[in-house]
Amino acid sequence: MPDILPPSLDDMEALASEALQTLPARLRQFTTGIVIHVTEFPDDDVCAEMELESPFDILGLYQGISMAEQTVEASGGLPNMVFLYRRPILDYWAETGEDLRHVVRHVLIHEIGHHFGFSDDDMEALEAEADAEEAAAS
Repeated sequence: MPDILPPSLDDMEALASEALQTLPARLRQFTTGIVIHVTEFPDDDVCAEMELESPFDILGLYQGISMAEQTVEASGGLPNMVFLYRRPILDYWAETGEDLRHVVRHVLIHEIGHHFGFSDDDMEALEAEADAEEAAAS
């Protein structure tokens, strides 16, 4: 088996930036100001709050105030953030054999969808739209 290094944190951030550009335009236009941060694992507070059995149980997390809950009084807080967890994403990638770019985009769509208060059906439709746009561009 050849020696292949897994994507680093910087590599994953580059994949996330690329994935952000492949989101459907109707979603991407609203992502201004969302910070994407890649870390190895969720921190202990997230694991406790989410009641995770393992830090591998979560691929990403949206932290911030959803569009549906934002008010003028809420301004001045921390930016809305999407955390991508490198090691759990890499494990999922290795287990499923899915294209890593698609996995990262899927996690981004799902987490950004939380920002907008989208349902799982809405997020699945956006992912299908992103796949169709990518296929048309190829």
